[in-house]
Amino acid sequence: MKVMNYLAAAALSFGVATMAKAETVEHFKGESADSLEEAVTHFKRYNHQLEALLKKESMSADDVTKVHELTYTLENALAKINQELDKLAMTLEEVHVASEKYDADAVQEHGGAYMDVIKTISQMGDS
Repeated sequence: MKVMNYLAAAALSFGVATMAKAETVEHFKGESADSLEEAVTHFKRYNHQLEALLKKESMSADDVTKVHELTYTLENALAKINQELDKLAMTLEEVHVASEKYDADAVQEHGGAYMDVIKTISQMGDS
């Protein structure tokens, strides 16, 4: 009986190990986004590629692998965009506070910085 339990346990362990190996997914680094401009460029390019893959009538294993690869770069781009949007909110608050104080120089300075980022972000929807 102990031998049967041992064999059953061994078979179960082998089955679990085999299933885990079958579900192992290769991880990719993805392209980094060191600036907002680079993040927006990656965001546009890789979303375009993702959209093309998603429009396929049926996806092959290679297509799904490509989607997996694309998501790493898209995640990096979104992380940078989110980081920059957090800073943008602070810049807009500086514009707001300067306007409350009627500080035209500060409004123009912070407003210019705000608009520079807005122009870059607005390119995300451009083809």
